[in-house]
Amino acid sequence: MKSFMYISDPKAFELLGDETRRRIIYLLRANEMTVSQLAASLHLTTQAVYHQIKKLQELGLVVVAREERVEHFIETYYRAAAEVFEFRHGETGGSEEVKRLKEALDALAKVGVEVKMDEKTVEKLAELDGEMNKVGLPKELEEKISGIDDVGFFTKSRMSELAQMALMSDKQFDRLISSWKEFRDLMTKAVVKKPVKS
Repeated sequence: MKSFMYISDPKAFELLGDETRRRIIYLLRANEMTVSQLAASLHLTTQAVYHQIKKLQELGLVVVAREERVEHFIETYYRAAAEVFEFRHGETGGSEEVKRLKEALDALAKVGVEVKMDEKTVEKLAELDGEMNKVGLPKELEEKISGIDDVGFFTKSRMSELAQMALMSDKQFDRLISSWKEFRDLMTKAVVKKPVKS
């Protein structure tokens, strides 16, 4: 199992919006399980779980770990494709990204941070977020880091950040800083209520 996996496919975001699929991924990160074991854990029918597994498999979020013969049947054990999935929201673009960003901004009120922002500003934030996410590592290097066996997830994650910083051109760095500053300025101007300090 990979330590981490980058997800930017809008279909994967949509799939993982479902609670049952998230619970399947959660269980499969901890153990290899069959469809019937998952169904028993989730209190669902095997058909319902199999249907969800197939959808997750199509996008590479779940993989076959092994197959085992039990009498005249072959039991298939599944596992999550990675320990941690890192979402790159900005790469999805379009109305889906704007919708997710709006939901996250609205949810800030639950922790005492209220922001007031019009649709055009949310769209600008989504555009800036996409720009910032474009400055990343080449996929081959991400996969090499992910494939290292003798270091843990947090070390790999830090390696990825350090490699990104080391390999970024001056132009990319300037663009990243400029996008971050504009993003922050839009956010700070939108704050109408901050959490009360204790």
